[in-house]
Amino acid sequence: MKKNYLTKAERSQFSLSADLKQILVGLLLGDLYGEKRDVNVRFRFAQGTVHEEYLMHLYELFGNYCGTAPKIVKLAPDKRTGKTYTNVWFRTFSLPCFNELYHLFYTAEGKRVPLSIGELLTPLSLAYWICDDGSFCKTRSIVTLCTNSFTLEEVTLLAKIFNKNWDLKCYINKTSDVGFIIIIPRKSIPILQALLKDVMPSMMGHKIGL
Repeated sequence: MKKNYLTKAERSQFSLSADLKQILVGLLLGDLYGEKRDVNVRFRFAQGTVHEEYLMHLYELFGNYCGTAPKIVKLAPDKRTGKTYTNVWFRTFSLPCFNELYHLFYTAEGKRVPLSIGELLTPLSLAYWICDDGSFCKTRSIVTLCTNSFTLEEVTLLAKIFNKNWDLKCYINKTSDVGFIIIIPRKSIPILQALLKDVMPSMMGHKIGL
């Protein structure tokens, strides 16, 4: 039975494996939300119910860091469309093992891309980032990463890492509103697929055209 409260000593016993750290790096570039409570940090994982299988996969990975099981909630109606959506989410305990990553990705102004991202970003990180913020266009055979929330300097840094580390030949597009996105072109999709096929969660393979 899961506990809803941990003592300071119990919290200090938690640690992150290398794989989980890499996955968190990718998720922090995506939709993962970190929240500092007193001295420690907790993470909130959420997906629309269309991706419930993926959310449950994340819970399998991080469930030992949580006090409660995932919940399904109905969101307020979308202001633009008036439609009502539901999502599924879970939240971790506030733990010291999360603090280092939080401080790399967050400032007082919000989320950022750390300058050390070239050392942090691995194929495993990239796979989970694409799960969160990537999409595959069947007609053009390209992958788009929604990096709209980051500055042009940050997006440029990420694109340079893609090209230097994996020769993905990606480029940056300005969106119709404010922001910039990364495009991985058709000619680089086979490279991307070979790089990620063994680490991409199976239910999200469609995000890279698999």
